[in-house]
Amino acid sequence: MSRWSDDLLEFDALKAVVGRYVDSPPGRALLAALGPRTNAFALNQTHAECREAMTYLRDAAGPRQTGGDGAVRFHFAGLPEVTQPLAKLRIEGAVLDAAEILDLERWLDRAASIRQGLLAAAARYPAVCRYAHRIADLRPVIGAISGKILPDGTVADHASPALAKIRREMQRQRAAIEESLERFLRAHRDDGLLQEDFVTVRNERFVVPIVAGQRRKVNGVIHGASGTGQTLFVEPFETIELNNDLVRLAGEELAEVHRILRELTGRLREHAADIAAALDTVAVLDLLFGKARFGVDFDAVAPVMSEGPVRRLSIAGARHPLLEDVLRRQRKAVVPVTLELDEANRTLLISGPNTGGKTVAMKTAGLLVLMAQSGLPVPCDRAEIPVFEQVLADIGDNQSIEASLSSFSSHMTHVGDLLEAVTRDSLVLLDELGRATDPEEGGALAVALIDRFRGCGAFTIASTHLVAPKIYGATTAGVVNGSMGFDEATLLPTFVLRLGAPGKSAGLDIASRLGLPAAVLTHARSVLKDGERDLGQLLGELHQRLERLAARERELEEQKTAVARSAREQEQAASAREAAKLKELERRVDEAVRGFDSAARAAIGDIEQNATSRKAAENARVRASKTSREFQQAAARVLRPESAAAAVAVSEGVRVRLRDVREPARVRRVLSNGMIEVEAGFLKLQVAADDVLEVLPEAAPTAGSKLPRNVTFASGPAWAVTTREVNVIGKRAEEACDEVDKFLDNAVLASVERIRIVHGHGMGILKKAIGELLAASPHVTSYYPATAAEGGAGATIAELRAG
Repeated sequence: MSRWSDDLLEFDALKAVVGRYVDSPPGRALLAALGPRTNAFALNQTHAECREAMTYLRDAAGPRQTGGDGAVRFHFAGLPEVTQPLAKLRIEGAVLDAAEILDLERWLDRAASIRQGLLAAAARYPAVCRYAHRIADLRPVIGAISGKILPDGTVADHASPALAKIRREMQRQRAAIEESLERFLRAHRDDGLLQEDFVTVRNERFVVPIVAGQRRKVNGVIHGASGTGQTLFVEPFETIELNNDLVRLAGEELAEVHRILRELTGRLREHAADIAAALDTVAVLDLLFGKARFGVDFDAVAPVMSEGPVRRLSIAGARHPLLEDVLRRQRKAVVPVTLELDEANRTLLISGPNTGGKTVAMKTAGLLVLMAQSGLPVPCDRAEIPVFEQVLADIGDNQSIEASLSSFSSHMTHVGDLLEAVTRDSLVLLDELGRATDPEEGGALAVALIDRFRGCGAFTIASTHLVAPKIYGATTAGVVNGSMGFDEATLLPTFVLRLGAPGKSAGLDIASRLGLPAAVLTHARSVLKDGERDLGQLLGELHQRLERLAARERELEEQKTAVARSAREQEQAASAREAAKLKELERRVDEAVRGFDSAARAAIGDIEQNATSRKAAENARVRASKTSREFQQAAARVLRPESAAAAVAVSEGVRVRLRDVREPARVRRVLSNGMIEVEAGFLKLQVAADDVLEVLPEAAPTAGSKLPRNVTFASGPAWAVTTREVNVIGKRAEEACDEVDKFLDNAVLASVERIRIVHGHGMGILKKAIGELLAASPHVTSYYPATAAEGGAGATIAELRAG
């Protein structure tokens, strides 16, 4: 008896299906050796790698060869078979032939490409790409042998200088021999000596064909004759030495080729251990990606292997992979199976019509357990599977004429073996328990056996047609009844497994559908006992109610989904409408601001036409800029109230950092209109509370506070906000430039846009120095001589950058 019942569950046939996705012979050898394991940690690690490999393949499955995360498509098909050459490398003194070295070169090149691809994707796929570190960097050895063996398996001329020289000499020697023989042919072309007018090769010697009867007329060595004996192939004496030299060169060529092959073999032998490790790793990767391709193609998942005292066997939407493989070719779909067992409910009894799928459902669960414990993805929507130490199954008819065993005897013998082998960590599969005997006795025996397996703590799935097990399932804690669906209208099974109620066998209904005479069926129904007939009707009504309940649940779920979808759509539509309104309001505000700015600039421009009104124009410009800014801030508070609500809370006396202002400021007053009054350096400003970026900690001590020893504080000169000019007449150029430079800094802090520098006429030294200073200042956009009303050539006007 097999510990895993893999023969009954057709595990080898399943591996044959998976094998279609594994490309290399070493990878298929690993698959053939694959079997169930019982280490939960190792299995979960294997499934995590497979899950990541399936993600890798899906990412790389786009129209391009690589996905967005650098997932390169790996191809293991066509890898040369290098097991034998690698074995020869382990034999000291053995020399690989050219074809074997060429196969190793091609294999190493593919392995290097696989390694590079894995390293490039390591950040995204760490579990899979860790195998890259098991493949050594063999590019140096690849470079040492690359190109020295030609695709036809011959050693290339450039493999060594000596070989190239020998082959050049051989080419010249052949040309000399051919030339000598051509002279011979021309000399005897018309004397009837030649059978054919060409040069050929016999026994690796260049010869000419002559008529057999004319052999005494030629001095030379005969190397053969034609099949008819009419032609002799003769090497004239004058070419013997030339041919001897060619044979000598051929020997030298062979020796040099052998030396090169021995040298290349030695280079490969130095890395034999790394090559062997890389060969094993590539085989593992081939199997891993083969399993992943199977998983993607069969829409499978990597299961979770539950461990510890709380066991749970839960498979949702499971499909038997062999059945799915067959039905795919017929363009049909498998009806999925969903079942769940846990510590509280370890036994499932499946009943229902003949040909209704009971055995397939049981085999599906058993095969998926074997797949999961072998590290294979399982074809279902979701799977959590405990680690079993064995899968015990009694499926099919084990009748043996040779052993004088009837169906029932064989059945009971096998079940007795299962009873001896069962443990708490076993999965037991029992098909038609209690079959092939009296239904009442068989039913009683089935109940006793199922209860024994349940008492051992094993997970058990059994199918039955008998009444006693159905009643046992309905009345015993820890046992779940399940039924395969049957359509009363069409008298066809639906193959849907439903948990919670037993099913009826519907044998008479199926016999009717299969065409048995009506009189026979009527007689059969009349023979049925009232209790059996009533039980069948009760089960039929129960399943009809369950069908209606399931349909109602599906309808409610669809309605719930529709309501949720409608709510999302309405929310999205409302958000879109609100965003559109907000965008339109912002557009109108922007237009209003632009219109205001344009009108303000035009008005100020008109005022500036009169030189005496330029100071008033400057004040108007400042007020217009302030009004525009306040309007924008007010509009922002209306349009984006959440932004205003998120403003930094400030109070009087705190230090703050303001938007577009380099120096920290101190809050003097909090005004009622969303504005605050601050002091920044020597400036007093009113700004919007939204312009406060953060509240700062207190600065270092100021004048009047207690200072450390040897530390003094002196405040700078105050800046008068209304001052717009500086007078440097009578100062030296260096002093004047320093004063103007400080004046520029203060003017920028005060948001002054235009200043006047009075330097007088003199010799023009001050004017020139100040002009150079203004030209280099980052604050100045332009400067020019003042008008006659503002001082003429004795003063310079500077326009400053805003903000």
